[in-house]
Amino acid sequence: MAGSVKSISSPVPVTLFPTLAALMLTIGLIVTASFFIYEATSSRKTRSVTKELITGTVASVFLGFGSLFLLLASGVYV
Repeated sequence: MAGSVKSISSPVPVTLFPTLAALMLTIGLIVTASFFIYEATSSRKTRSVTKELITGTVASVFLGFGSLFLLLASGVYV
C-alpha cells in the first residue's frame, strides 16, 4: 500500500508564486481603486447595488488570492 501513495504537490509551480502574487495584487488594487472612484463620483440616485457587489467581490477575490500567493512566495505555507 505504501508504494501506491503519491506525494502531495502544488497544482501551481512554486516559481510562479511571486509573479502570481504581484499580478493578482495589482489587479485587486486597480479594481479597488475603481470601486472608490465610482463611489466618490456617483450620486446616491445613480448608484447600482449590483455593480457595487460585483466590483467588491472581484476585488476581494483578487486581493485574497494575491495575499495567499504572497504568503506562499515568502515561505509561509498556509
